[in-house]
Amino acid sequence: MNYVALRMLFGDRAKYLMLLCGLTFAVMLIVQQGSIFWGLMMWSQSSISNINVPIWVTDPGIGQVDEVKPIASTAVDRVRSVSGVEWAVPLYKGVLRARLSNGDYHQITLTGLDAPTLIGRPAEVLEGRFEDILEPDAVVLDQWAVERMGGPSVIGIGTLFELNDKLARVVAIAKTQKSFTNIPVVYTTYERAIRYVPRERRTLSYVLAKAIDGIPAAEVTARIHEQTGLGAFSAEEFGWKTINWVLKNTGIGINFGTTIILGFIVGMAIAGQTFYLFTVENLKQFGALKAMGASTFTLARMILLQAFTVGLTGYGIGIGLATGFGFLSAKGGGLPFVETWQLLLLVLVALLAICTLSALISITKLARLEPAIVFR
Repeated sequence: MNYVALRMLFGDRAKYLMLLCGLTFAVMLIVQQGSIFWGLMMWSQSSISNINVPIWVTDPGIGQVDEVKPIASTAVDRVRSVSGVEWAVPLYKGVLRARLSNGDYHQITLTGLDAPTLIGRPAEVLEGRFEDILEPDAVVLDQWAVERMGGPSVIGIGTLFELNDKLARVVAIAKTQKSFTNIPVVYTTYERAIRYVPRERRTLSYVLAKAIDGIPAAEVTARIHEQTGLGAFSAEEFGWKTINWVLKNTGIGINFGTTIILGFIVGMAIAGQTFYLFTVENLKQFGALKAMGASTFTLARMILLQAFTVGLTGYGIGIGLATGFGFLSAKGGGLPFVETWQLLLLVLVALLAICTLSALISITKLARLEPAIVFR
């Protein structure tokens, strides 16, 4: 019966292709939009992944990583005194305007790292040596800063520019994950960052810390909060806090969610209608099988086999097209595209639901089928 079912499916080439195109489009749309959405969420907490430290300590009322609320400089020593903390270092993070030699101004995110340890530095350097950041007036740019500030012909290693009327000299280019705001990042030492920014009463943005090996980060963050009154988060917890803030305060979740739901509805409508028409046009064949002794259960199994065959084929093609789109569009950081196995599994479940519902519409028709239809 399986062979007969597949012959019937492939024999009606027009409806088979219509079914395949509808399901492929639904899969491609859901995977594409879901991957772009998750890519944006990864961009939203890129500061956390770029700094890459286990524990972040800051103002307890902070909503997300780019919402800087300066804390007292004594916070570093207070965190170091907490039992279970292996080390703690200061981090400055703020927005400034950079003035290039050609007179152009660019908004940048200034990141000041602890000079003795350089904890929080990017993992990969594309040009130069990151350690040269300890030289006078030295700064390190990320690759997006070079792109946004005019390209390699305008800014690169050795280029001089001004931050708040103070000289800055590029000594290296680092590789980082692109940010949600796409603002260039400039790294320097914590002490030099404080000199670049306007004088303020509080300049410490974060305290970066690590738990002693063997002690869970969650336990140490709880101790820090209890003993200092500051907000303390593991990197994973802070990342999710940032993502939740973005979802709550922007329309990104609703916009992408609507598109994904529409993809599901379109796939359901096309598959359901086409599969029903396919069944109606083959009623005599199904009636003949029933007259030969095939049960309704057997016919239902044939319908499900047809639905899942075309569904899984569309799933494979749809994922291939979405992945190809993501590879081309995300090349060079042009578009966020993060395709996860959880998303692919969710799409597979959604597709199987579409195929099952579509098949049930046809099975309902077959359940009432009289074998005598073959003689009409």
